[in-house]
Amino acid sequence: MSLSTLCLRCGLCCDGTLFTQVPLRQTEVGPLKALGLPVKEREDGTSLLPQRCAALEGKRCTAYAERPEGCRRYHCNLFSALSEGEVSLEEAFAVVDGAHALLLAASGDAERKPEVENYLDRHFRGRHRR
Repeated sequence: MSLSTLCLRCGLCCDGTLFTQVPLRQTEVGPLKALGLPVKEREDGTSLLPQRCAALEGKRCTAYAERPEGCRRYHCNLFSALSEGEVSLEEAFAVVDGAHALLLAASGDAERKPEVENYLDRHFRGRHRR
């Protein structure tokens, strides 16, 4: 079983659900811009890749080989639990499907309900909060 199976079912780390931006190293800016991805600059001059990532098609990254270091390093809590054998792939899919259902139910809300954020924090963000 490839762990990427979980990521291809999920996509929450790239679609703007878990994060609003990915910090970039200066060396990553040029290659990402060359791919046509929108790179933003903060007031302090550091660069970031806004989320929902423009390279995301469905739940697949079209810039996977060139993805930034922040994307390469990130593993959500659920991914880590699956890789350590703490949950099965079926259990992980159920958590992902639960997250998608909660987000769909809350899609009309101006602000996400605390129970949705708590679910995302518990299963996905861990120490990586918004």
